[in-house]
Amino acid sequence: MSIQIAAVSSNFEREPLIRPFGFKGGYVSEIWQTVAGLKSTSGKCTAALNTQSVLWSDADVFARWSESAGNCLMFGMTDFALRQAQGMTFETPMDLLDKLLEPTHEYGKKITGKKDLRLTFALNALVGVDAAAWILYAREKGIKDFDALIPAAYRAAIAHRHTKVAAIPLMAYGIPMPEIVQAVNDGYFFLKVKIGSDPDKDGDREKMLQWDMQRVEAIHKAIGNRETPHTQNGKIPYYFDANGRYDSIERLQRFLEHTKKIGAFDQIAIIEEPFPEEYKKNVSGLGVRIAADESAHCDHDVEERISLGYGAIALKPIAKTLSMTLKIAKVAHDAKVPMFCADLTVGPIQVDWNKTFACRLAPLPGMKIGVVETNGHQNYKHWADMQSYHPAAGSKWMQTKGGCFELDNDFYARSGGILEDSEHYRKLVFA
Repeated sequence: MSIQIAAVSSNFEREPLIRPFGFKGGYVSEIWQTVAGLKSTSGKCTAALNTQSVLWSDADVFARWSESAGNCLMFGMTDFALRQAQGMTFETPMDLLDKLLEPTHEYGKKITGKKDLRLTFALNALVGVDAAAWILYAREKGIKDFDALIPAAYRAAIAHRHTKVAAIPLMAYGIPMPEIVQAVNDGYFFLKVKIGSDPDKDGDREKMLQWDMQRVEAIHKAIGNRETPHTQNGKIPYYFDANGRYDSIERLQRFLEHTKKIGAFDQIAIIEEPFPEEYKKNVSGLGVRIAADESAHCDHDVEERISLGYGAIALKPIAKTLSMTLKIAKVAHDAKVPMFCADLTVGPIQVDWNKTFACRLAPLPGMKIGVVETNGHQNYKHWADMQSYHPAAGSKWMQTKGGCFELDNDFYARSGGILEDSEHYRKLVFA
């Protein structure tokens, strides 16, 4: 039985950050939480969140427009997609995404004036719409848990059941060294470190490289000798994210040579997206696991990245939609390429969308447990308030202990709360 969308609604809240959040050579001061509402002809309605990241999804749009204007453009695409969806029928949420993605992308090209607008910008705009469709689908079909929600063809890629997943904090450009040390003291042991800074805002890649080398050396001196029981070698793993800032394999090799010189090379678990997506050289000879993130817009892109020697795929159901993430995960799983869930500085509810997916992925090579990146607690000024909006607020599995989320039977029974209503956000679209 198909589902018909009778009514739609949208809204947003602007969440300020503790400090400017630096990556891709830029800085973000606030993050918009947009809400997509869907109501079916049967009277059931849902409201789901999207965390917008203009800088992450298309840095050129971020550079061309003011921060607020860029957010308005992405929100406009979300609202456009909802208006397109009104009156549509769909068999599954994946069918609905297939209907909406291309027209939303084309609309985005028109309003941004950018003919080469990255597909990820459109996917980011569609996250809330897609999530609302999945929740609506669950309610229409009487589905109560995440496992039953997933189509059979995609279940093999997410067949694990971790009782513990490592919480990966993010060390952006502006995080001072004492906070990094304190995070390790608090039990965090898998660190994501942003590299690719533009220290003098002049685009000089040599200055970037020198800054990166000094930053990583300082971090390694401070915490590199710490031990953890959750890795095969007992050492803290490093996860470096360049967001496409390196312009050549040769420059990245210079960075890697420096990590060898300071004794950090063997602790590099992943280097994520070092090159711009149009830089299509084979990376298999670098001696480290290179992960695709922004360049892996869709399942076809993942096939290409794997052919270029990329050895891991960053999954983002909270940035590229759950529907597209399932397609991407299937391709990676079939190719036996490891996967993990990366963050987009999302709020507590979306942390559990990510966590619900991450806890079902096979461990990364060298890890004994699952992993999920989450850095919202480091960056949002009103994180405690945002936690209170979670339908399972106060649950033990929302908190970290020893750098990990401990996932009990309640977490799995409630699917992390992601199929339940948040009264706060629901009221924003359906009073």
